[in-house]
Amino acid sequence: MRALVQRVSEGSVTIEEPKHFASIGKGMVILLGVKEGDTIEDVNFVADKCSNLRIFEDSQGKMNLSVKDIGGEVLVISQFTLYGDTRRGNRPSFSEAAKPETANDLYEKFIERMKFNLGEAKIKNGIYAAMMLVKIFNDGPVTLLVESKEKGNM
Repeated sequence: MRALVQRVSEGSVTIEEPKHFASIGKGMVILLGVKEGDTIEDVNFVADKCSNLRIFEDSQGKMNLSVKDIGGEVLVISQFTLYGDTRRGNRPSFSEAAKPETANDLYEKFIERMKFNLGEAKIKNGIYAAMMLVKIFNDGPVTLLVESKEKGNM
């Protein structure tokens, strides 16, 4: 599982069909990719890591605070293209990405875990497999890649 985490001053997602809009203020936008073979353990590891990432500045200007510490919000967006392989040719291969049924289930479980960690009101999300317009006001900019542990190294 892969989460591209961006510290933001604000973010939003708009989906035309079905009509859906969600927005956050200061916090994080998480673009989440699910890989074939990912499990609930991967979900919990990545969600817990994202919830506790100290990427917000304290009073001394050091990145020492988590999104929970600052009372920030999180916008979670499904992003299968995080598993796009561009090593061969010019068209990405998405063979490592999980099948839609599995990916959607683990995406929903990730959102549930984030709500458990930070509180339901702090978590907003897009809709799995929908065509979305995502606005991200990256603050810093700060962008980090969080990945679940390799299967053989747990």
